[in-house]
Amino acid sequence: PLRLDIKRKLTARSDRVKSVDLHPTEPWMLASLYNGSVCVWNHETQDDMQIRVFNYNTLERVHMFEAHSDYIRCIAVHPTQPYILTNDMLIKLWDWEKKWSCKLSVDVCEYCECIYLTNSSSALFQVWQLGSSAPNFTLEGHEKGVNCIDYYSGGDKPYLISGADDRLVKIWDYQNKTCVQTLEGHAQNVSCVSFHPELPIIITGSEDGTVRIWHSSTYRLESTLNYGMERVWCVCGLRGSNNVALGYDEGSIIIKLGREEPAMSMDTNGKIIWAKHSEVQQANLKAMGDTEIKDGERLALAVKDMGSCEIYPQTIQHNPNGRFVVVCGDGEYIIYTAMALRNKSFGSAQEFVWAHDSSEYAIRESNSVVKIFKNFKEKKSFKPDFGAEGIYGGFLLGVRSVNGLAFYDWENTELVRRIEIQPKHIFWSDSGELVCIATEESFFILRYLSEKVAASQENNEGVTEDGIEDAFEVCGEIQEVVKTGLWVGDCFIYTSSVNRLNYFVGGEIVTIAHLDRTMYLLGYIPKDDRLYLGDKELNIVSYSLLVSVLEYQTAVMRRDFGMADKVLPTIPKEQRTRVAHFLEKQGFKQQALAVSSDSEHRFELALQLGELKIAYQLAVEAESEQKWKQLAELAISKCQFSLAQECLHHAQDYGGLLLLATASGNAAMVGKLAEGAERDGKNNVAFMTYFLQGK
Repeated sequence: PLRLDIKRKLTARSDRVKSVDLHPTEPWMLASLYNGSVCVWNHETQDDMQIRVFNYNTLERVHMFEAHSDYIRCIAVHPTQPYILTNDMLIKLWDWEKKWSCKLSVDVCEYCECIYLTNSSSALFQVWQLGSSAPNFTLEGHEKGVNCIDYYSGGDKPYLISGADDRLVKIWDYQNKTCVQTLEGHAQNVSCVSFHPELPIIITGSEDGTVRIWHSSTYRLESTLNYGMERVWCVCGLRGSNNVALGYDEGSIIIKLGREEPAMSMDTNGKIIWAKHSEVQQANLKAMGDTEIKDGERLALAVKDMGSCEIYPQTIQHNPNGRFVVVCGDGEYIIYTAMALRNKSFGSAQEFVWAHDSSEYAIRESNSVVKIFKNFKEKKSFKPDFGAEGIYGGFLLGVRSVNGLAFYDWENTELVRRIEIQPKHIFWSDSGELVCIATEESFFILRYLSEKVAASQENNEGVTEDGIEDAFEVCGEIQEVVKTGLWVGDCFIYTSSVNRLNYFVGGEIVTIAHLDRTMYLLGYIPKDDRLYLGDKELNIVSYSLLVSVLEYQTAVMRRDFGMADKVLPTIPKEQRTRVAHFLEKQGFKQQALAVSSDSEHRFELALQLGELKIAYQLAVEAESEQKWKQLAELAISKCQFSLAQECLHHAQDYGGLLLLATASGNAAMVGKLAEGAERDGKNNVAFMTYFLQGK
């Protein structure tokens, strides 16, 4: 099965809906109602703008005229020419550039329930040429009145589809004038039919209240939807979108079919493979040469066709070494060689994941059986104790059940640890030491203690029914939703639900970029110092991220300051302050002082560390009264009174000088202070100093 995820995006109650359409760029659905009203609904804000006009910018009625004597069953707008078709018992062609004059009127003898315009013809189950007074040909086969038709828009098949009062849906080859398939299942008249413009599905609606989704190649029934809004009257899909609009007796609904994420994967060398419908294509980042790349701008990549896939790809994923790529969809998987797309292995599976070992993978055969393969041969089949609702690859095999998440050893399928958590994604670092478990609300960073696990497995100590107690150590929980993620060293890079590109290291979140749309992480190429992302339109963009900074932060996290000192010279000066702030947050202020290139930051660190000489030098350079005051406080706390006196003098802090002079019983200092205070107009301090001296 296709296993398309179907979500309702909009429900809009109204009178009977006779036709629906989706705007090609705005998040709008147009619905024409039986009562004569036309509504535009915004499916993002769920707003309803009740209008009787056709200019959606000004909301004005541009034109109004009586077209038919009976109510209009259907309207079709020509995709390129200024024509619309309307119908009752007459089909009329109107030209809006000629003041909405009627260019053609054809009597079809009975009420026509549907008309359809293409670039070359309008079809009524008679196919007509625009401007002709007679049909090109007629297709016969339904036993009762035909209500709806649609053309296949893919271009590779000369097909159209029809639905009728005989409760049947028929697919026709209009070149051979033959019926190629009949779809049975609706319990009442079929009122609307549609070939989805993107997905390999046929959508049909009926007066029985159901919408049925069929596979457009196998013609198998994939799903039946019943939203309880009485009879279905119309359906509309949109090219480039997973949204489908449905019109009912009692209102309108928008549903989303399938995954939003593109079927796209990148190997460690910068070769990107993606699926465009069933066609697999490849682009190589190396082929760009020395072309300058700007952050966030679409990369101009040369695309190479690799061939057609036997199944409709919903996911594509390279194995860890990049030699193979797996395509999943229709409840099946096919493993290809990544270079030439040669079929290496295939099978049925609800889910597929790669292990950390490039030759190993697992499939979820059902909700109770998981199978592990090595070198394309089945190695082990097992039934997880609490069932298998989902599986996750990486260093350990993760199995999700209704009770939580269980990690198993790939080698012998022994339970390592069971955790009460419902994960959405799991991401392992290359070393296998760190793992991110992302849920619907937040993400957790855990450290995997492999040595303790090995010891427990050997001596059987610390093992409970939930596995090995000391298998993981929680490093932190972050209240952000992870959409996609990957590890570089000990740094976890991710895209968030609010379209931010961040990385997390040592408890700190650093924002790399604010994205203007939903993007999906593909990978990081260290030698380019660049991170690569793709969107659902298969555009690739890149952002700069210095590997030296990530390596330095990883070394600090591992307390390996020898390695950190080796990496430091490769970090550009403008990045040093960011690194210093990271060191400070980790508690390494002395190292932060040595690394930082920002004088403000260095002065703050010098004060915190009590480094008087460094702070004094920075105060001299800055010539700031505020800095001299701060340094004076520090000098007094360190009993460096001569330094404190100099700092207070530079700061022109006469109050502070008076306190210091009187507290130390320094008569000469008091006398000098009196003259300076009087000269600078500090009359209160001048009075006090003269008073103390009896003058």
